[in-house]
Amino acid sequence: MTDADRFIYDVPVRWSDMDAYGHVNNARFLTLYEEARVAMFFVGAKAHGLGSFEEGIVIARHEIDYLRPVDFGDPVRIEMWISELRAAAFTVSYELFDDGVLASRAKSVCVPYNLVKGHPRRLSDAERDFLRPYTEVS
Repeated sequence: MTDADRFIYDVPVRWSDMDAYGHVNNARFLTLYEEARVAMFFVGAKAHGLGSFEEGIVIARHEIDYLRPVDFGDPVRIEMWISELRAAAFTVSYELFDDGVLASRAKSVCVPYNLVKGHPRRLSDAERDFLRPYTEVS
């Protein structure tokens, strides 16, 4: 397997992300991952002249491994890549680093979606071109 380019995004940890034990709540990890994913598909894609992801992506599945607690403080760094690319779905893989130490791994299965018509759709050639540099090759 060859390494893909990674989209890297720093996400601030907010006081509201904390649980009663003083760590980021397990459910809030999804919010941190979502912020990075939105940056990739809305801001990053738009910078490449691609706005179609803004028209709709739904999440079909999330999977998270918690490796260590994350405390309130500096932003966490999230590195993302595409671990599977199919005709009508793709999987985003993530690694979350807290102060340079790997704290969590996750995956999200994303499905391009036509919000107006209310159904999934296939990836366009332009979307595949945007995702290709971030895609793992086996």
